[in-house]
Amino acid sequence: MAAKWTPDSWRSQKGIQMPFYRDAGALASVEAQLGQFPPLVFAGEARHLKADLAKVVAGEAFLLQGGDCAESFAEFHPNNIRDTFRVLLQMAVVLTFASKLPVVKVGRMAGQFAKPRSADTETVDGVELPSYRGDNVNDIAFTAEGREPDPQRMVQAYNQSAATLNLLRAFSTGGYASLDRVHGWMLDFMGRSPWAAKFEQMADQIGQALDFMRACGLSAETVPQLGGTSFYTSHEALLLPFEQALTRQDSLTGDWYDTSAHMLWIGDRTRFEGSAHVEYLRGIGNPIGLKCGPSLEPDALLRLLDTLNPAREAGRITLITRYGHDKIEAGLPKLVRAVLREGHPVIWSCDPMHGNVVKAANGYKTRPFDRILAEVRGFFAVHRAEGSFGGGIHAEMTGQNVTECTGGAIAITDEGLADRYHTHCDPRLNAAQSLELAFLLAEMLNEELKERRAAA
Repeated sequence: MAAKWTPDSWRSQKGIQMPFYRDAGALASVEAQLGQFPPLVFAGEARHLKADLAKVVAGEAFLLQGGDCAESFAEFHPNNIRDTFRVLLQMAVVLTFASKLPVVKVGRMAGQFAKPRSADTETVDGVELPSYRGDNVNDIAFTAEGREPDPQRMVQAYNQSAATLNLLRAFSTGGYASLDRVHGWMLDFMGRSPWAAKFEQMADQIGQALDFMRACGLSAETVPQLGGTSFYTSHEALLLPFEQALTRQDSLTGDWYDTSAHMLWIGDRTRFEGSAHVEYLRGIGNPIGLKCGPSLEPDALLRLLDTLNPAREAGRITLITRYGHDKIEAGLPKLVRAVLREGHPVIWSCDPMHGNVVKAANGYKTRPFDRILAEVRGFFAVHRAEGSFGGGIHAEMTGQNVTECTGGAIAITDEGLADRYHTHCDPRLNAAQSLELAFLLAEMLNEELKERRAAA
């Protein structure tokens, strides 16, 4: 696929945001072990996702990407996987019902462990230790032993990802995702949200439509799309020794794929020219995401697009913008204009989370819901003004009843953050806030689609 590329050619480029393993032999042993493990996903699945994403590029579908900021070993439980999955199902059905567009569902699940950090070390009470970089690298506990990067953690991350994928596949194709169960996707604790009642009303309408279809002879038995859904996984391709170990050559096409997830993305800190992460991802056949923040200039973006997608294949590249509510309308237009001018087929997706982190008075890191919503509004405003399609949302969220982001209809306050603040890294939207975002997002998406149809 890429000239002069091999799965390990990234090692000759500048690699940052990766841990230093003191025992090189132990690292090599784990890499060899992972290299013999079965793939977590298959090349054909990644190609199916790329085909689905090509429809988003054409404005014929919408991308919903969401899940944990950082998965953890401690919170690994089937109920947590199920609850995040069903909130994503709720969000998708809200968006589909409102926009009449199919929704491509991609979870930040089954591999989203490694996290970039602003500094290599942190100091607590005069003690300096390596920063926590995710459970597949080291431990969140602030101890010298726990913070030492341990390559064996990659094996545990692989095993947890395999188990998570197994459950997600069962949920998506085994009947749980059937539209007949749409009422059952509501989590009990979400009843306090006024948006829960609105979802129930919508579910009633869907139920009536299904009854009509059954009377016409159409059911999940005759129309498989009614009884299940396609669900894909993604994570930031940060820990390159792990990604290389899971890289396989497809027997059908001869192309290389990263079989750790269907979609991988490059973070805002690692997308520079000459980056080891860019070098690795340019050679794999998976769909790729690229985080785009305020520091990214149009010429640099165009060079990255030429590197990562020289064939200009639709569905290959998703540009995930992360500016902050007060910067997006000033910073995003120049990127959109440059990409339109050069004719690159990309998906524009909005990450309204990373640019809107604040510290509450009580010291908790949080993301105010009104700022998240303001960035989404700004995102759509830019795309309407520039004549492009805002085709996706990328959210850090969970199905758990956490209190990590302030605001929303259930009005989490700064004081309330301490009630159920469980994140291993950044604050996440809880289930009620995620559903609220989906309804408000649906309204904005409808406005965008109406203008596109009027212009056509």
